[in-house]
Amino acid sequence: MDLDKQIRLSHLLLNDRKCRVCGEEKNLIDGFYRTRKDRGPVASSFSYECKECTVRRITESKKTQSLSFPEWEYPDW
Repeated sequence: MDLDKQIRLSHLLLNDRKCRVCGEEKNLIDGFYRTRKDRGPVASSFSYECKECTVRRITESKKTQSLSFPEWEYPDW
């Protein structure tokens, strides 16, 4: 029944989670990425790192990777 799904969704929307990186408490739907889509709309299917911290981590790792590994060139034999 649709009412049952709406109750579960509204319960999920009211859930907040604290980010493990920055420590801010944010809305579960707006502030965190969903990592396990096959589990359905439960709190355990969302990550523990907020979207802003995830983007920051990825951009930092891309910068350090590009500095530590020079661009690959075909060997000149």
